[in-house]
Amino acid sequence: MLHTNNQIIKHKVGLLNLAEELQNVSRACKVMMGVSRDTFYRYQELVKSGDIDALINKSYRVPNSKNRVDDAIEQAVIDFAIQYPAYGQHRTSNELCKKGVFVSGSGVRSIWLRHDLENFKKRLKALEAKVAQDGTELNDQQIAALERKHEDDVACGEIETAHLGYLGAQDTFYVGNLKGVGRIYQQTFIYTYSKIVHCKLYTTKTPITAADLLNDRVLPFYQSQDLPMLRILTDRGTEDALR
Repeated sequence: MLHTNNQIIKHKVGLLNLAEELQNVSRACKVMMGVSRDTFYRYQELVKSGDIDALINKSYRVPNSKNRVDDAIEQAVIDFAIQYPAYGQHRTSNELCKKGVFVSGSGVRSIWLRHDLENFKKRLKALEAKVAQDGTELNDQQIAALERKHEDDVACGEIETAHLGYLGAQDTFYVGNLKGVGRIYQQTFIYTYSKIVHCKLYTTKTPITAADLLNDRVLPFYQSQDLPMLRILTDRGTEDALR
């Protein structure tokens, strides 16, 4: 007699036990609501070939894997992104198809996202890292892309600071209006190498207040640290005229 507590195969075990008790397969199959003899013998073979757990139905379906491209295609997309960082996903797809690497524009973007290459700035960063690591020679497209980034950085106010004391930047900002005081302005100085900021609030926007911030806060601080201040960048506003 077979014994199980598994509810999934309990009826199958019951059929086998009933046939053994009645010594008649046909009668047992009829009692079990018309189970075919072929089914009985299949159950019997499963138990003989393994154990009672063999009666549990096994799924032979292949699990669906994630929709991923081949490793070779993925690497080709990564290499192309670094080689031509200015190309978008659809142009990258078209150019790779010409080389026999077939991947859709959306597939290109999915690969970029997995490798942190989804925008022009990040692809340029990867290019700069590769050049620094391998010392590879840049092609015309890479040089143009890097020059474009440099122009964008200048346009957006990003300044490369070569060393300590190389540059400071000063500007005046309107803060608001206080009742009984009037307009409030903030003089701001940024040490571009370390991003240290000095600020003071004033009620006027004049060259005197601009110079006061330098003489009262900025220059004494850096002199105490034995750091020079070689140049100061301003927007040439009226408050900077007499400095």
